[in-house]
Amino acid sequence: MVLGDLRLPKGTWFEWHRHPQHQIAWTPETVLAVEAGGAQWVLPPTRALFLPGGVLHRTGAIQGGLLRGIYIEPDRCPGRWESPTMLRVGPLLRELLEYLADDALDAERRLRAEAVVFDVLEPVRAVPIGVRLPVDDRARKVASALIADPADQRTLDGHASDVGASARTLARVFQRETSMSFGRWRTQVRLRAALPLLAEGVPLAGVATRVGYSTPSAFVVAFHREVGISPARYFAA
Repeated sequence: MVLGDLRLPKGTWFEWHRHPQHQIAWTPETVLAVEAGGAQWVLPPTRALFLPGGVLHRTGAIQGGLLRGIYIEPDRCPGRWESPTMLRVGPLLRELLEYLADDALDAERRLRAEAVVFDVLEPVRAVPIGVRLPVDDRARKVASALIADPADQRTLDGHASDVGASARTLARVFQRETSMSFGRWRTQVRLRAALPLLAEGVPLAGVATRVGYSTPSAFVVAFHREVGISPARYFAA
C-alpha cells in the first residue's frame, strides 16, 4: 500500500481522472465526497470508498479537511470488488490506517499491518446517490432550479411556464435523459443535498425541512427507500 495525505480547502474538487491502482478514499476528519459512474458517495470518517483500478472518478472536500488516499497494486491485493464499494471504517481499521501513515515504519511491520487491513475490510450495503443532469435545455433549467433549492415544492406543472414546455414533455425528457421519473430524480437531488448536512451534525428535523420534507419521518422513509439503510446507520460511528 502507498498512503498519501493531502489537505483540501472547502469545496475543492480534483479533476476527473483514473489510475491503474485500486484506491481506498477516506478522510479521518470532516467529510469527503467521491463521484464515479454517475453516482455520488458522501463519506464521513466512519466510511471509506474502494475504487477499482481504472475507474473514472473525482474526489472533493465538502467541508475542507484531510484526504487520505490508500493506493494498492491490483496484483498485490488479495481481495477486490468490481465496482466502487462503500466500506465501514471501525476503530480497528481506523487505527491501522493511522499506523500505516507513519513513514518511519519498517517494511516487515508494514506488511503485517497491511495484511490485517485486508482482513477487516467490510463492505456496507448502501446504494449511492446519483443525479444525472438532463441535456435538454428546458429540463436542465428545471434541474438547476431544484439543485439550487431542493426544498422547492413545485410540480412539473409549476415549472412548465417558466421553461416553455408542457409538464408532459418535461416528464418524458427526464425519463429519457436521466433514466428516472421526475419524482425520483427530485428525491435523489434532495438526498444528495441532505448528506453533507447530516455529516455536519445538523438535527434531522432541520435537514428534512431544508431539503423539502414536511417531517423527519418522511425524510427517513425516502432515505431508506433509496439508499437501503437509514440515515443513522449510514453515519453510524
